[in-house]
Amino acid sequence: MLPGQGGHRHRRPRPRWHLLGLGAGGGIAAVAVVALLLTVGIGPGAGGRACASVLSGVDAAGAAGAAPQTATHYVLAGLPNCGYSPPADGLFVALPAPEYAGAADCGGYLEVTGPDGSVRVQVIDQCPECTAGHIDLSEAAFARLAPLSAGLINVSYTLLADPALPGPVSVAVKQGSSQYWLALLVDNTGNPLASVQVQTSSGWLSLARASYNYWIASSGAGQGPFTVRLTDTQGHQVTVSGIKLNPGAVQSTGTWMYGAGARPAPATSAPATSAPASPAATPPVTATANATNAASTKPAATGPRSGPAAAAAASDEPSMDASPVLAVMPSAAASARSTC
Repeated sequence: MLPGQGGHRHRRPRPRWHLLGLGAGGGIAAVAVVALLLTVGIGPGAGGRACASVLSGVDAAGAAGAAPQTATHYVLAGLPNCGYSPPADGLFVALPAPEYAGAADCGGYLEVTGPDGSVRVQVIDQCPECTAGHIDLSEAAFARLAPLSAGLINVSYTLLADPALPGPVSVAVKQGSSQYWLALLVDNTGNPLASVQVQTSSGWLSLARASYNYWIASSGAGQGPFTVRLTDTQGHQVTVSGIKLNPGAVQSTGTWMYGAGARPAPATSAPATSAPASPAATPPVTATANATNAASTKPAATGPRSGPAAAAAASDEPSMDASPVLAVMPSAAASARSTC
């Protein structure tokens, strides 16, 4: 399975919501529940769908103006929305759509703190069902914070700046790329990327980031090999050369995005041009290196693959079926989120 070639699904049991028990003296509790339901209302949601508001243990925090942060866990099958294979340690996270923001945080790392400790996780996926402040963790990551049986827990999390790097920068050229259409996937950057540029005869061409995390030159950038300039959200910048037009191969650059592995590079005065909808560039060049072709593809993610066949080689976007869903729902003791 090559990076970014297709979608994925999660195993999704039907949610089971535990009802409030009514025992001796339960009549008062029942009246309170009914009153609360009448207050929040049960009726059609947006688009005419029926939507039931569910009790939440963090409503008080939300009413006080502090946005609650919660976490559930899920099982990944296939490749995630960011196109990366899961990290070797199995510690990763899917962000809610407002925070995924069209792949803007892909490749970055969160520090998540929960009831039993903290864990660092890589952003590799999106959770369309999750509301803002609700993240979906891998089981390995969730287990660092609480027992899996907890289902849903209160957490706090933040995006890290300059986390420890897992290795030197690698670049994958998407299947279907040619001199007329080019898509690059960059990994091991530590911080999310802010821009990717390819040097052409007319200057630096800024690529546009797709929602599945590939950087696209819709009219191509020539036959290669390419010199590629990477800038992250913290202002670190490296230039790597020798990236071959070898679709499907992961090419190691030997260059680290920052730290001891980043090597000084000569400044360049070439003007910059932009592909459509491309991000802005660029602080000064801080490092450069030649890439070596690994001549191998990224391993497929563990777990069974389901869903439609991989998209055509030149497709700009993976199947819309690639949707993380929640594999574990809250227990009776856990706070509940909307079922919509």
